[in-house]
Amino acid sequence: MISVPLLIIGAGPAGLCAAYRAAEAGVDVLILERAQKLGGQLVKQTHKFFGSEKQFASTRGIEIAKILTDRLEGLPGRVELQTDATVLGFYEDGVVTAEVRGKFMKYHPECCIVATGASEKTLAFAGNDLPGVYGAGAVQTLMNEYGVRPGNRVLMIGAGNIGLIVSYQLLQAGVKVAAVLDAADEIGGYLVHASKIRRAGVPILTRHTVERAYGDERVEHAIIHALDDEWKKIPGSEQQFDVDVICVAVGLSPLTDLLWQAGVDMKYIGALGGYVPLRDADMMTSVKGLYIAGDVAGIEEASSAMVEGEIAGIAAALRLGFITEKNEILKKDCLNQLRQLRAGPGSEKIRTGMALAGAYV
Repeated sequence: MISVPLLIIGAGPAGLCAAYRAAEAGVDVLILERAQKLGGQLVKQTHKFFGSEKQFASTRGIEIAKILTDRLEGLPGRVELQTDATVLGFYEDGVVTAEVRGKFMKYHPECCIVATGASEKTLAFAGNDLPGVYGAGAVQTLMNEYGVRPGNRVLMIGAGNIGLIVSYQLLQAGVKVAAVLDAADEIGGYLVHASKIRRAGVPILTRHTVERAYGDERVEHAIIHALDDEWKKIPGSEQQFDVDVICVAVGLSPLTDLLWQAGVDMKYIGALGGYVPLRDADMMTSVKGLYIAGDVAGIEEASSAMVEGEIAGIAAALRLGFITEKNEILKKDCLNQLRQLRAGPGSEKIRTGMALAGAYV
């Protein structure tokens, strides 16, 4: 059994920011990350971020990952980073178990921050088990991490930010995008992303969905159709696209398995992506000393995840006795940053969801 002051599960933007603020205050931190790289989804994001300078606006995600990792060096608190470390269980007595590079480990943290992110949602349609049907995250991993094009001609399902951004990245990689579909009335992502792919000649078809994928050993064709006001198929609206890839980008679900194990009070909030933990203004759950940050707390942009991570890191440091005037000022500043990030008319759903989860919005 290894005792640690602060254990952070997940080294994405939220986890790295939490580690920075806690270690800056003098806390010794252990981060467990199941992947081989640090940065979470940032390592596959080649586009430049929006937002404010504090959240690295105009900087590419892959560069932000390096910035967040590099700044952990030389802090008053020691930060230990463990990759290839999969957390297996979170028990009622506060013990956390993990497989770390092939070894079974047990930890007993005084405080813990869960920043495990989210998993991709899928879509049920005939033929969705054919090779060539990918989640958008898998397509990004192939292209942006390994330099492998997933195919030659893609049908994108989902016109949220992820679907639009990945469509543009496919075009940059020389892959043809036949169309982007979305069942909703309107595009869910930023119009600036939609404009980029429209200028490249890619149609965006709202009120449409995929009906079936065809192919002998892989995807060769896709049939789509239009939807009426009751979300039912409009007869005679079928279209066929000759594609070898169907990319599904229909949203994310918070990855909350460990929080269920820990006995955290959970609530289904559709606006945040599914079941999420209830929390207070410090990002602490109903289990004392157990904090959350990032998409596991509710699906948002990476900028919000970073700020939530800072709040959780500062709050954990305060709970561990590292109480300074600077920490209190930083926490108030972070809360104000979150309020500003969620202030626009497009964030009304997020504000409503966070209020239901007990969060300071």
